[in-house]
Amino acid sequence: MITLVLGGSGSGKSAYAEHLLDGKTNKYYIATMQVYDAEGGKKVARHRRLRAGKGFVTIEQPRDIGEVDFSKRAQQAMEPPDRAGQNVTERPRCALLECMSNLVANEMFSGADIVSEDVVVGHILQGIKNLSTKVDELVIVSNNVFEDGISYDATTQAYIRALGRINTGVAALADTVTEVVVGIPVPVKERKEAGYAHH
Repeated sequence: MITLVLGGSGSGKSAYAEHLLDGKTNKYYIATMQVYDAEGGKKVARHRRLRAGKGFVTIEQPRDIGEVDFSKRAQQAMEPPDRAGQNVTERPRCALLECMSNLVANEMFSGADIVSEDVVVGHILQGIKNLSTKVDELVIVSNNVFEDGISYDATTQAYIRALGRINTGVAALADTVTEVVVGIPVPVKERKEAGYAHH
């Protein structure tokens, strides 16, 4: 199952996305922020503090999202066996990816040359498909950066277009899509019930 959570800066999308996995075990936080300086390091440390005690195992994956390796983190996720004798690593695995806007920027701008919009879109969408086969539930957080009405340079415009195309592609793959506006989750696409076809 894939859930896409969209929202502007400070909208509450991250808190809502985390809430979707409340009560789940064997859950992973896939962090896409690439740390380049001390300020970035402070942001990462702050985010880790905010997630503390919520049961997430963090995986840093700033690029190549389809290559996330959960087996490297399995030992960190181990808990005592439950009453059925089942360890957490045997339970359904869920993951929260945050966030798509960082991932797109990393894929497009991390090398010596800017990677083309088409290549970035194809690579990330295939990566999301691959990632979704490794988990039972995947929650993806992305930014809504298309409403400021500002005219940007060609490179920034290519980035915005790529993010928009990826959001559209992920929304098509997703079972549910929710936009968070001022802390309020607004359903955009709801999971189809068995035997029901949307027309």
